Amino acid sequence: MAYQKPSLFHYRVAQGICNVVATCLFRRRILRNEIKDAQGPYVVIANHQAALDFVNLIGATRRPMSFVISKSFFSTLPVRGWMEKMGVIPKQQFKTAVSDMKKMRAVIDAGQPLVIYPAGLMCEDGLSTPIPAATYRFLQWLGADVYVARTIGSYFVMPKWKGGIHPGRTTIDIYRLFSKEQLADMTEQEVKEKTDEALLYDAYREQEQDPVKYQGTRCIEGLENVLYLCPHCGREFATVTEGDVIRCTARGYEQVGDAYGFLHNRKGLGRELRYVSDWSRHIYERLRKRVLEGAEQGLSSPVAIQMVDHAKNKFVPVGDGVLTLDREHFTIAGTVKGEPVDLSVSIANTPTLPFSPGKHLEVQSGGDIYRCVPQEKRLVMKFINLLKVFYELKNAPATV
Repeated sequence: MAYQKPSLFHYRVAQGICNVVATCLFRRRILRNEIKDAQGPYVVIANHQAALDFVNLIGATRRPMSFVISKSFFSTLPVRGWMEKMGVIPKQQFKTAVSDMKKMRAVIDAGQPLVIYPAGLMCEDGLSTPIPAATYRFLQWLGADVYVARTIGSYFVMPKWKGGIHPGRTTIDIYRLFSKEQLADMTEQEVKEKTDEALLYDAYREQEQDPVKYQGTRCIEGLENVLYLCPHCGREFATVTEGDVIRCTARGYEQVGDAYGFLHNRKGLGRELRYVSDWSRHIYERLRKRVLEGAEQGLSSPVAIQMVDHAKNKFVPVGDGVLTLDREHFTIAGTVKGEPVDLSVSIANTPTLPFSPGKHLEVQSGGDIYRCVPQEKRLVMKFINLLKVFYELKNAPATV
């Protein structure tokens, strides 16, 4: 497959716009930049904290880089034609078709730089999304030098659970992780360990090390869609947010947010969970325990279904049905475009799915994306947590 050379004009305009956004909104500081003058083919692997992470990276070198982006995101962009001329490579998240692999390999074979976000999704709670297992073999297969672009702070500028941008300092550190010769001599496990160490993060613990204030951080409305379970009484979907407060309507447990994004126990009822990431992890571990005990084995909900209208570059309603998750599959049973549908999608190699807390999740089958909107929208996060639990348990190393 031939390399799609980016249009220099379109790329330079995008670099200029992104530089303004990176400077004014993300207040970007570059710690190291080892790709600035790097020549030949290389791969940049970047962590993913926010939807616009690419604006902090695109100007790191004048050489046009081919960015691999979400097919769902790409399909709904009003500037899709412009992005095509920039040489972006859209692919389904957590699934890589042979044609996508060939497009990425073509970039390297042409001696050019390639940018990928291995986690595939920006985080919803400050904790990095698991990296798919195939990533490490893929890096070795590409056979090029690998650089890391590690961003800190963009999660607080653009939290996934809240709309808008909250300006504040962001740092990016770009350095070489492997030479192609080192990659060739390493085992897959060695590649995994070093890659995970470079990319995985807890945004709240990083924030604790060097606290930064972000505009509007005190307002935590929307966080109830991620922290849907009260850690004090265990009630699901009883949390609500009002301004800088998140509380449980069942038992009165309450925490208040500060300008740094941390939470504080205001009433002294129950324990303080200073980090959103710790509260989220508590919800996950509780669900995992219930799965192991047999109390939770699946989840089902009536959903409205949307699909991409490529003429309009947006998702549009196409039907409704019931979405069900069990240990092996997602199933969608209902009506799509006036026709009955009974779709089953294996979750064997799916650590998570594209989603927006309190809004929707996206089930991918072949080249189609089914955006499912549950009637109880806070079920979105429970679907995602349960999928992560099933994936973790299925892929856990065997014990002797």
